[in-house]
Amino acid sequence: MGSRTPLYDAHVGLGAKIVPFGGWDMPLHYGSQLDEHHAVRRSAGVFDVSHMQPVDVTGPAAKPYLQYLLANDVDKLPEPGRALYSCMLNERAGVVDDLICYYLGPERYRPVVNAGTADKDLAWMQERAAGFDVSVTRRDDLAMLAVQGPSARSLAEPLLPASIRAAAMALKPFHAVEGDGWLVGRTGYTGEDGFEIILPAAHAEPLWQGLLEAGVTPCGLGARDTLRLEAGMNLYGQDMDEDTDPLSAGLGWTVAWQPPERSFVGRKALEARREAADLPRFVGLLLTGRGVLRAHQQVLRDGAPVGEITSGGFSPTLERSIALARVDAATAEGKADEIAVEIRGKAVPARIVKPPFVRNGQPKIAL
Repeated sequence: MGSRTPLYDAHVGLGAKIVPFGGWDMPLHYGSQLDEHHAVRRSAGVFDVSHMQPVDVTGPAAKPYLQYLLANDVDKLPEPGRALYSCMLNERAGVVDDLICYYLGPERYRPVVNAGTADKDLAWMQERAAGFDVSVTRRDDLAMLAVQGPSARSLAEPLLPASIRAAAMALKPFHAVEGDGWLVGRTGYTGEDGFEIILPAAHAEPLWQGLLEAGVTPCGLGARDTLRLEAGMNLYGQDMDEDTDPLSAGLGWTVAWQPPERSFVGRKALEARREAADLPRFVGLLLTGRGVLRAHQQVLRDGAPVGEITSGGFSPTLERSIALARVDAATAEGKADEIAVEIRGKAVPARIVKPPFVRNGQPKIAL
């Protein structure tokens, strides 16, 4: 038996298919993964993401500590209520984890790390806190819901604390507001608008039930994965890991190279990697032949392997098979119609495209 979120009984009561994920017992779907996916693209869906781990970083050295710990620079957050996406690297420039970090106020930050890596991440963060006047605190008393879709914010609005309701509705993307123990961020993992809400665990079920009563569709891990794939968003453990640098995972935009004197964990190795002749490219693929793209399938050019799919599957929105893949530079910069993917021993034609595949309900690639 894995760990369970405060909403576990609610999921079971809705007839969810429960599966193990990152050490947690989580809902895969509530009957139809396809219907849940379309609900988020067309209206609104809610995900229980309480398995994600908020961590409070506080103290006089919170900012310099995070500037050392993360490849992106929290100095980009000029005022409280801003959020930053970053990778946390090891000395070899491999990705220990990817995370969102919220700036809550002077000497107060809240990174949110992935479920399956939480224990490892906490140990890593605490070890690197040595020498900094900072506290790194795991917040197991909090839950987290993601309300996503074109109608998500308006349906969630009446359920937010009155003290922050107006401010939450006025948020710009990647901004957040804090109040009454809640943190509401205009962020997400689906390519749609919406909120990610971190709140006291005791408040999770009333919010969940309120959202369902408002017509928001409960959604599981299955739809979360197809939505993030369509949005071209990386999944830790598939698209990057401790042996993969962010440049090879299409996350070079998350690395703050300036100022050059900022020394962050993995910087030297990453600078060397940036100049490497064999640095691969991270691309999107659209299958033009018949089949389904899956992780670890080989990408072929002129019959020879030139890369590998990291994430793949069927896109419910596009009704086509899509994937994220790491390929060599020559292939990425060559003719997009010259590639194929090996599926069950056969070379099936595919095309290189630039993610995202879908954003705000609309296709972003030519079919």
